Amino acid sequence: MRGLLKLQERVTAVEKIVAHHFSNQKLVVSAITHPSAVEGRPVSESYERLEFLGDSIVGAIVATELFERFPQMDEGELTRLKISLVSGPMLSEVADSLGVGQLIVFGESERGTGARGLRSALENVYESLVGALYLDTGYEVTHAFVLRTLGPHITPQIAERPISPKSRLQEVVQRDFKCAPVYKLEEECGPAHAPTFVSAVLVEGKRVGRGSGGSKKESETIAAEEALDHLGYQSTNDPSAASEAKAEDHPCI
Repeated sequence: MRGLLKLQERVTAVEKIVAHHFSNQKLVVSAITHPSAVEGRPVSESYERLEFLGDSIVGAIVATELFERFPQMDEGELTRLKISLVSGPMLSEVADSLGVGQLIVFGESERGTGARGLRSALENVYESLVGALYLDTGYEVTHAFVLRTLGPHITPQIAERPISPKSRLQEVVQRDFKCAPVYKLEEECGPAHAPTFVSAVLVEGKRVGRGSGGSKKESETIAAEEALDHLGYQSTNDPSAASEAKAEDHPCI
């Protein structure tokens, strides 16, 4: 009973953060539940599916806001600004400032990962909360939440921040190839508490990079860095993003 009460307290805290009372509170529970806490149970019980939905919604809301707010900017400038705003570090920073970190439900296997694991989870849960909000209440309330939390960061100067390999690749590929890089999950293996993901990145249908990591996003980061090197671009002006992602090798066996 005490565990259930703690979970309800987290749900209530989330509702205060997003300024919405959920008619389907199961969405909130899923949105704040790390996959390590529900090993062996349906994927819908963790934040992964909601994160997928929320990622697209955040991107669409930010893109629309930038398009309307900065009519003088060209496509390249808008793209650089957008990828800075929806980057992992930015979403983690915003989620942390909202107090989301203390509300995430982790499994025992994930509790020892420290700050690195928390940063990744913060980013994911921000997106999953956006997805949950959209499913429960629709676009308007979701739009208001995203602008309330990300809006203060929407300035031209944000594009001057160091960017990750994924953001750098997005920028140069859109500029020079007039398309977006496409990430493909090629393999997932290992136990639920310590999975290994292998991702490839494609440009114009051709694989230009491949990477493996302990999360899908980590594997995509390494794939993006390899792609930048392969295509002849400077890999990144954010060395910490790449070096952190390369800190461990996670081969599928």
